[in-house]
Amino acid sequence: MTTPASTGQTQHPPGLSAGMTFLMAAACGLIAANLYYTQPLAGPIALDIGLPAEATGLIVTLTQIGYGLGLLLLVPLGDLLENRRLIVTMIGLVTVALIAAGLSTTPGPFLTASLAIGVGSVAVQMIVPFAANLAPDAARGRVVGNIMSGLMVGIMMARPISGLIAGLSSWHAVFYLSAIVMVGLGTLLWVRLPTRMPSARLSYGQLLESMAKLIATQPVLQRRAAYQACQFAAFSLFWTVTPLYLAGPHFGLGHNGIALFALAGVAGAIASPIAGRLADKGLARPATAFGLLSAAAAFLMTQIASEGSSIAITLLTLAAILLDFGVTMTLVTGQRSIYELGAEFRSRLNGLFMAIFFTGGAIGSALGAWAFASGGWWFASMIGFALPATAAAIFLTEKHGQERSLQH
Repeated sequence: MTTPASTGQTQHPPGLSAGMTFLMAAACGLIAANLYYTQPLAGPIALDIGLPAEATGLIVTLTQIGYGLGLLLLVPLGDLLENRRLIVTMIGLVTVALIAAGLSTTPGPFLTASLAIGVGSVAVQMIVPFAANLAPDAARGRVVGNIMSGLMVGIMMARPISGLIAGLSSWHAVFYLSAIVMVGLGTLLWVRLPTRMPSARLSYGQLLESMAKLIATQPVLQRRAAYQACQFAAFSLFWTVTPLYLAGPHFGLGHNGIALFALAGVAGAIASPIAGRLADKGLARPATAFGLLSAAAAFLMTQIASEGSSIAITLLTLAAILLDFGVTMTLVTGQRSIYELGAEFRSRLNGLFMAIFFTGGAIGSALGAWAFASGGWWFASMIGFALPATAAAIFLTEKHGQERSLQH
């Protein structure tokens, strides 16, 4: 692990100013939001474009598939190609895809655009390792944490914002407005970001082949990806099921009430800078344990009060904050740990790490929908508890100092 930052260190490290850190954090949030705008709008969109009700899930699923493909096939290019140009190119792709989605009136073009939105949005996971490469060793966790806080805010704000815009105008406006934002963001990043040309001299095939070797030979990557896959599965399960639960007979909340509930989760984003600072101080292990236990406890606390009571909705809101806090805590400490394995392949490490835990999230969503339909909130929440509990059990087998000894 890196040594703690000296007490005299400035708040933002040399080479990565406060303004640049904020710009990268904002960029991550704005780009990541594109992945989640359609989630509350899938029903109205499907009805409008003539997509059969049984195929409505494709609107969200294809975006997720595109993102997963981009993580594995495009994010690793950050170790091979000039980073600024690569990031702006991906923003250009997502801009075109957003416009195409907004213009679509039939299923084929809209679903194709949805897939492309997912692919282009992997620009987020090119920005994070780029920032890690710019940051000095002693402040890398803090920088990653600050930037990831922007990403988490973007994820949590996307759903209520898209619902609000669609309510005031139409779902088409959500895509057009985001496209305008992407044009401005891409221009700003092209002007402000420094150029960075990686030193690797590999073919694309060799780049992908090296990723198989990394996942097979790096226990830190294996463990951190496993922890986060469980954590993100729990996160996805919670946010898939709670809107259904809150709209059901126990609570009877409408669209606005559910949107307000979703905003509560944004508070969990404060974990990102805290986790980064703890990792920089050599405290990644206790921070990870706290994050795993927080996620598990979040599901248990929802079982304390009777369903539908004011205490139950309060505890559910607090659980949302605690869960998001725990998931963000392990995400940042995990990224900090894998980035220490070697600067020359940080983009590949990040692509693998994100692809694995994103797969966990997809499984969690599917599990949540099935569990809620089968046994209601109690059954779904018990599965949600089991996921971080499983990660915690794996974590207990990790020897103290293991991550330090495995650094490249």
